[in-house]
Amino acid sequence: MFHVRVIGLKRLSPSFLRLTFGGEALRDFANNGFDQRIKMIFPAPESGYKYLEEGERWYSALRQLPKEHRPTVRTYTVREVRPEVAELDVDMVIHQADPDHTGPALEWALNVQLDDELVVLGPNAQYAGKHGGIDFQAPLGSEILIGGDETALPAISAICDRLPSETTGRVIVEVPDSLDVCDLNTPAGVEVTWLPRNGHPRGSTFVGSFCSAADKLNISSVHDSVDDIDIDRELLWELPESESTNPGYIWLAAEAGVVKSVRKVLRSERGLDRNALALMGYWKEGRAI
Repeated sequence: MFHVRVIGLKRLSPSFLRLTFGGEALRDFANNGFDQRIKMIFPAPESGYKYLEEGERWYSALRQLPKEHRPTVRTYTVREVRPEVAELDVDMVIHQADPDHTGPALEWALNVQLDDELVVLGPNAQYAGKHGGIDFQAPLGSEILIGGDETALPAISAICDRLPSETTGRVIVEVPDSLDVCDLNTPAGVEVTWLPRNGHPRGSTFVGSFCSAADKLNISSVHDSVDDIDIDRELLWELPESESTNPGYIWLAAEAGVVKSVRKVLRSERGLDRNALALMGYWKEGRAI
C-alpha cells in the first residue's frame, strides 16, 4: 500500500479528471506500463483509514468492518508513474449520465481537493517476482485491435505509449462527448478511430465497428464451446488460456453489456480462438462506481 496525497488536479475534458499523487513511497512504485491495474482505497465516511489493516489479509479484514468504518475499494489503471520524482497520474471518469448511481469513488472525485490523502495498492518495484495486473499480452509482431469505452481510455493510452514502433493495427474508442477525443501516442502503422456518443445509446455504433474491424484480423476460427455469461452475477473477464500463435490479437475493455455483445459475435458466431482475445467488462451499467 502506498500512502499518497493529491498534488495535482487537471480537468482533461468534460469526462476526465487527471489526479496527480505524490509521496516518497512512490519512488518504489513499479513503472510497468500497459494496462497496469491498481486499487484505489477511498477513506471511510466516519473514520478515514483508522481501521484499514495492511498485509496479506487486508481485504478480508476490511470486509468485516461496519459500513461507516469501511474504506471503499475500486480498480483503476495507472496512466503514468514517475518514480524518480515520486509521482503517479490516474485519470478518472467523472461524467455520469445517471445521478442515481453516483458511488463513493465518483463522489470522492467530484469533491477532491489538493493535499487530500489516499491509499493506493500497487506494484512494488522492490518485489522481484511478477507483479500481475497487466492483461495486454499481445505476441510480438502481431497485428492488434484495441478497443474500449471511456473507462478503458487511460489503459488504452498507456498501452499505446508502450507499443513497439513497428506495430500495426487499429484502436477504436467510444467516449461520451466529442470534446473527450484526445491524442494517442500510437505507432505510424496503428489507425485510431473515435466514436463519441454525443447522447446516443452506449455501444450503438461501437459494437458493429469493433466487430467489423475484428473480421479483418488474421485469427483462426476454432468453434469451441462458448458458455453464456450472466453479467448480473458474474464478472466478464476472459483472457487467453495459453500463448496464441495467431498473427492477430484483440484487447477489449468496456461496460460489461457491450463486451458481452462483442463476445457473442467474435466467440459464438465467428468462433475466434479465445487465445487471441482479451475481453474484459470493466464495469456494469446501473451499478454505482
